[in-house]
Amino acid sequence: MRAVLLVNPKATTTSERARDVLVRALRSEVDLSVRYTRQRGHATTLAREAAAEGVDVVVTLGGDGTVNEVVNGLMSATSADGQPPTADRLPALATVPGGSTNVFARALGLPREWAEGASMILEGLRLGRRRTIGLGRADDRYFTFCAGFGLDAAVIHRVEEARRRGRVSSPGLYFRAFTAQFLFGAERRHPAIQLEQPGEATEGELASIIVQNTAPWTYVGDREANPNPEASFDLGLDVMAFRQLGVASTTRTVTQFLSNTPNPRGRQVLRRHDVAEFTLVASRPQAFQLDGDYLGEREKVRFTSVPAALRVIC
Repeated sequence: MRAVLLVNPKATTTSERARDVLVRALRSEVDLSVRYTRQRGHATTLAREAAAEGVDVVVTLGGDGTVNEVVNGLMSATSADGQPPTADRLPALATVPGGSTNVFARALGLPREWAEGASMILEGLRLGRRRTIGLGRADDRYFTFCAGFGLDAAVIHRVEEARRRGRVSSPGLYFRAFTAQFLFGAERRHPAIQLEQPGEATEGELASIIVQNTAPWTYVGDREANPNPEASFDLGLDVMAFRQLGVASTTRTVTQFLSNTPNPRGRQVLRRHDVAEFTLVASRPQAFQLDGDYLGEREKVRFTSVPAALRVIC
């Protein structure tokens, strides 16, 4: 079995020694080559090249951003006959958690820590344990677990700016960014988004949108955050929209999806389950994120569910 390990050398929870241990362990199971990312977007190119080489497995060591880039590289690969690849013709994906949150890996049932996650991946390789999952697509880019349009994406933008100034990613940093964006951002005062879904009435004057391809949406430490608890890799996309961002209603909704039995509801909440496609249109540019990476501002994004898109080692 041929495999490529794609390493983000800036992964926040691993060291050079840990990478060496992982490489030795993988080489005991597969014919392995190791490649390092150099800048943002490089993992997409490396994954596309790996698919063209016909390797059996692509292993990632990094966070959710690295996984997203690799998935987009795999899904943009073309077969020898020029046709879009199917899951059974693409390399399988194995994800060793190396970031600060690792939502995708944990949603697949892997432990939070890289060493325990690597052990399960090695076992999965030995036993041939694979699962085929669906993906989400926003315009021409794929995502594995979530997307955001509005408030949550603006919060991620604030966090990324703080990290560039040397701050360490933590639940406290996200809380402060959320509080600042909630109090001073335009989302709360002027809802500007509408949701268009084939066969359904258009929903307008929405303040912020959370889209999920699986549950949970994210983690706060060890606690799951679940705006759409029924979201699944095996179904379409789930959507939760805030109609308004009032202090009382938003606090109540956030508390609901942080609870042990999440079921966010209320007059200011709109939810859609197992959706094949929809479009978000805004009257002014909105912050936009996929899998926890801020991608700038958009006025329109078309979302589609891509079933049975990719095999993963689990």
